[in-house]
Amino acid sequence: MRTLLIVAHGSRRKDSNDEVRRLAERINENSGPAFHLVACSFLEISSPQIDSAIGDLIDNGATDITILPYFLAAGTHVATGIPHAVEEEKIKHPNIHFEILPHLGALQGISTLVLNHIYKSTMKNR
Repeated sequence: MRTLLIVAHGSRRKDSNDEVRRLAERINENSGPAFHLVACSFLEISSPQIDSAIGDLIDNGATDITILPYFLAAGTHVATGIPHAVEEEKIKHPNIHFEILPHLGALQGISTLVLNHIYKSTMKNR
């Protein structure tokens, strides 16, 4: 079963974490056949953390877990934290296929998305 795990930083601010949870729910509702299940996890401060979220996905039948680092830049969490956590999970779950996607800021089309947002926002205010 193909699944997607969105990995965000985590915040002391509950609303910030809830925003990531709502994003995962929206993607889950709209992913069609691409993913059977979409979940989120956090690196720090909030739950579930990566290991727990991966365990839950596997308990729900995941055989293929795609990880989306929900970060705009390739800082320490993207460059080492997430890959290290996933490597540990690969050792614990050798029969599960893991793939880490590029972080959000590296995705093709992000500059167009930002410009469209700015354009729409500035046109509304005129």
